[in-house]
Amino acid sequence: MFRRLGASAAVLACIAMTLPAPTLAQETPAAPAESDDPYLWLEEIHGERAMEWVEQHNAASLGRLQSDPLYDTLHQQALDILQATDRIPMPGFTRGGYVDNFWQDANHVRGIWRRTTLDSYRTPTPEWTTILDFDALAEAEGENWVYKGANCLSPDERYCLVSLSDGGRDAVTIREYDTVERRFVEDGIVIPEAKSQVSWLDRDHLLVGTDFGAGSMTDSGYPMTVRHWTRGQPLSEAPEIFRGQQTDVAVAGYTLREPDGEIAATLINRSITFYESETWLVNDDLSVTQLPLPARSDINAYVGGRLVFSTNQDWTAPTGEAFTSGDLIAYDLDELMADPTGARPELVLRPGERDAIEGVTNTRNELVVALYENVRGSVIVLRPEGDGDGWSRRRLPLPENVTVGVVSASEEDDWLFASVSGYLNPSSLWLADAAAGTAEQVKSLPARFNAEGLVVEQFEARSADGTMIPYFVVHREDMPMDGSNPTLLYGYGGFQSSLLPGYSATVGRLWLERGGVYVVANTRGGGEFGPRWHQAALQENRQRAHEDFQAIAQDLITRGITSQPHLGIMGGSQGGLFMGAMLTQRPDLINAAVIQVPLFDMLRFHRLLAGASWIAEYGNPDIPEQRAWIEAYSPYQNLRAGQPYPEVFIHTSTADDRVHPGHARKAAARLEELGYPVLYFENTDGGHAAGANLLHTARRIALEYTYLSRRLMPQTDQ
Repeated sequence: MFRRLGASAAVLACIAMTLPAPTLAQETPAAPAESDDPYLWLEEIHGERAMEWVEQHNAASLGRLQSDPLYDTLHQQALDILQATDRIPMPGFTRGGYVDNFWQDANHVRGIWRRTTLDSYRTPTPEWTTILDFDALAEAEGENWVYKGANCLSPDERYCLVSLSDGGRDAVTIREYDTVERRFVEDGIVIPEAKSQVSWLDRDHLLVGTDFGAGSMTDSGYPMTVRHWTRGQPLSEAPEIFRGQQTDVAVAGYTLREPDGEIAATLINRSITFYESETWLVNDDLSVTQLPLPARSDINAYVGGRLVFSTNQDWTAPTGEAFTSGDLIAYDLDELMADPTGARPELVLRPGERDAIEGVTNTRNELVVALYENVRGSVIVLRPEGDGDGWSRRRLPLPENVTVGVVSASEEDDWLFASVSGYLNPSSLWLADAAAGTAEQVKSLPARFNAEGLVVEQFEARSADGTMIPYFVVHREDMPMDGSNPTLLYGYGGFQSSLLPGYSATVGRLWLERGGVYVVANTRGGGEFGPRWHQAALQENRQRAHEDFQAIAQDLITRGITSQPHLGIMGGSQGGLFMGAMLTQRPDLINAAVIQVPLFDMLRFHRLLAGASWIAEYGNPDIPEQRAWIEAYSPYQNLRAGQPYPEVFIHTSTADDRVHPGHARKAAARLEELGYPVLYFENTDGGHAAGANLLHTARRIALEYTYLSRRLMPQTDQ
């Protein structure tokens, strides 16, 4: 939980399209060009005029939704679920046989960082020791602190760099904390607020990437340089050891460590785009040497002297070995550092056509892979067998046909925690011995909703180009196939992010129990079937993902599961763009849309906050050819009068410093200009999560399901 290998994936943590003809004539021209956009003032995040607009819309939307008789019930149900004390305390292994957990409840709204022994954790009532209370810290300092993680110094992990966000922003202040004395270190390390990348070398030395002033941050708003800092030295005087380019996404330094904590290698990742990167070895004299890794690759683990990475492209190594996109590959680290172009990589694992590697980590001796086969999970353990002898492989004995993920893995021994979940299966936590190949359930979540009579089915819809797109449907077994079922279709469809079956207590209690149908779309653009599934909807092919989502909506109607008056959609961030594309291209299919923290003005996304980092996903609107295909689907530019748009619910956060709240504001303003009713809510805290604490989250969920019920469920069922 508090430590993990840094790599390119963690640092970030074409052809014009033909759109379907709208149902009604396009009576109004598209939104004006950027220079004539009348709503640019809404991009002034804290501008007086903009905030007055926000306050007016918040008052109107909250007034309507919170006055609905259903709201209080849904809000209390959401709050009960979120603040329940019998939730699984998700664990993170810490040195010395300890387990750490970050916990929030009604008494700890901001949360506490706490610790117990592994033996105690395995009992029904672990004995916890509080390491840091963030509610108490925020009150004592008069700050709006939101915890964003801690980076602890190996091997004893006593000293940690704690990241604190003001209101949930991605930008954080980093402070050195002593977990033994349970206090911030006097005159200790402090990195001022920025989107920083910091890594320990030893007690007195760090690799630091932060905002050092002009020329130190990329266009995407992340560090462009890495400096070698020594304790006692002014941060501004730390010598620079690596510099990327202004157009890069980010640059970050990190270490690979042996199980005893000794540094095996110090590396720098230069993320040129969101998906393309370079890896540089930091030599003893602080010079750097580039390593021969594919441009589209992620370093996943270091185990048994092997550097393990995955490739998202077909790749031929300098020594001639050929690999396929999606492969898991390893180098002997000593050989690689001694002779970067002469070291020979070896294949560790090659997923099948309908498989995907969803996660890779390591214990002390084992490589652990979460492998999905047709969107159903398993955990595979691999071990290097010796020089050139390949890797042994076995499957951990965990439940099948569910989502399985690795929560935390110990580098002191071979224990790991794995989570198991399904749409109707309450989440459970398993403790596994990766070396012995054994696993036992140690925690389980009690059922939060009545799943009796509910079933899960997987269907496929034929997209516009003939590709079959899978989707899951959770519904009552005796569901009438007459189009009358209130149905919520959820989608994301980007950044190789997979939507896997999981237990959502709020969806179950607030929607399924009340007769709703829940649908999850596994469209292209996601990672459900590996890198190719994602890359099939990149840049000039982005419209394919929109067509996939629309095909699923149409398939639900064709099958008689639902009909337009009862079909709603929901998605956030990139998924908010999905919702906007559905709204502007196929409004005839839907009667509700929950548009969460969305991207919407795709001709300006690259100019707002972290947007420049996503050019590799969408293309560059400053290049005429690419602007053409982006403009063809950009929701903001394609809103029209006289269309059958339903009343939508758009929400965002003023504190979101990833996706600019101007996207959501301008969407609402343009819709209102065209004469459509809009519900709009903007939380002032919470960052990209649109909620800084459990109270915010419960309100958001209750607002969403109140809105969906009003739109999709007959009044008698509410």
